[in-house]
Amino acid sequence: MSTDIPITGFIVHSEDGDLEHTHKLYITSWNGRPLHVHQFAGTTSYNVGHSHDYSATTAPALSSVPHTHEYFATTTFDAGHSHVIKGTTGPAIPIPGGGHIHRFEGITTVNGSTPHTHSYKGQTGNEIAYA
Repeated sequence: MSTDIPITGFIVHSEDGDLEHTHKLYITSWNGRPLHVHQFAGTTSYNVGHSHDYSATTAPALSSVPHTHEYFATTTFDAGHSHVIKGTTGPAIPIPGGGHIHRFEGITTVNGSTPHTHSYKGQTGNEIAYA
């Protein structure tokens, strides 16, 4: 016996495939529960004479369920290069007045004329309905 779970979302054509036509599926609700995202921003550590800023929005996750979010951002172009940050947030942390945030931290990709990384850490903003 199968159980149907209603989902809503949309499909976008993607050029990510090797030689095949591909699509990406973006789910906006799962079993009647809306998904949400978080905005995040910050500045990396100061290494090799500079730092980088970053800002982006996390990948969606279900609301009101123990969860984490994937995140990805490209830093600002400083000292002739940029870096990528990506990872998974920590679990949801409730905030007064409702909603929640997530903490995140990591090390950027290696780049620059003197190859190096930067560390970063911060917390997301409150949840935003994803639609």
